[in-house]
Amino acid sequence: MAASGALRDGRMVGRLRLASQRLAGMEATSVPELVRWMTAMQAQDLPAALWAVGVRVPGEGLSQVRAAINSGAIVRSWPMRGTLHLVAPEDLRWMLDLTAERLTRSIAGRHRQLEIAWADVEKARDLALDRILADGPISRAALFKVFDDGGQPTQGQRGIHLLGSLCRHGWLVLGPLAGNQQLIAAFDEWIPAPRSLERESALAEFLLRYFRSHGPATLRDFAWWTQLPLTEVRTAFEHVRRELVELEFEGTSYWLSPEVAALVGSSVPGARSVHLLPGFDEFVLGYTDRSVVLAPEHFDLIVPGGNGVFKKTVVAAGRVVGTWALQGSGPGAVVVPELFDEARPLGPAAQAALAKAARRYTAFLAT
Repeated sequence: MAASGALRDGRMVGRLRLASQRLAGMEATSVPELVRWMTAMQAQDLPAALWAVGVRVPGEGLSQVRAAINSGAIVRSWPMRGTLHLVAPEDLRWMLDLTAERLTRSIAGRHRQLEIAWADVEKARDLALDRILADGPISRAALFKVFDDGGQPTQGQRGIHLLGSLCRHGWLVLGPLAGNQQLIAAFDEWIPAPRSLERESALAEFLLRYFRSHGPATLRDFAWWTQLPLTEVRTAFEHVRRELVELEFEGTSYWLSPEVAALVGSSVPGARSVHLLPGFDEFVLGYTDRSVVLAPEHFDLIVPGGNGVFKKTVVAAGRVVGTWALQGSGPGAVVVPELFDEARPLGPAAQAALAKAARRYTAFLAT
């Protein structure tokens, strides 16, 4: 049964999100379990995505996360917003069924500019599958050569739009890694047992899993995150709201799991935590309104010039307080933080937590 309550302190929202996102208090035990729990994790920057997983799975190193991609235990594709995400393989098909049509309509004008008609997509599909089913996963450059040789030009972003269309429609998917690039595989071979859900059931599951893994969050957050119509989201939410808890903060309703909501008033974790999160992390990007965890006056400091490239963030007690970078390489590499307010340095406990987080990151890279 759903319950409700109110939060007086916005900092509590960030700490509850740390718990929901498996960053504090509740730890994941494996890479596939974590990605499945998170539902979808922003992954257009591959090294950032690898650390976004690693920071949430204690003891797992870079090689383990890469191995999960190489084995197909987790997959990277374009399930929503036209942006790469990591998802559990069995979830990708039903996510695409929910989101692909709306995204296809939104980029129809760009496809007309690039002279991509549906017949071109079908031709590119046939060219790609003929090659991949014969030779196995191939690089993007090799696939684009197949397109070019088959009469489907790839210049001027035409190639990436063809590839995106084939992935959105469930014919291709990104497969094993080759360095910091991914080979492209046939969807049905790489994901042989996808789940199939009716739209109503799929949207209800999407909603429930988002609020469990990202809550406290709003319906508008979810609608932005998936780019699904808010009207449809509100209708579907009525089927799952009894399984969630509502918390009100400054006149806005936030929804989260009963397990995380139960921490309020007892011992919400993360009060003394410091995390070194990658750029594009779900803690920042998983919501349309980020002001609860990131002061609006600091937003330009993590996205300089509004260029869409999110810098790595220092998160203290559920609040973004700065950015960081890794200087050097190998055993001599060091984490260098840059706090937003140098006049308010971290206290001794937070400094110790920061040093621990830095050691964890460098150990992740070396493992």
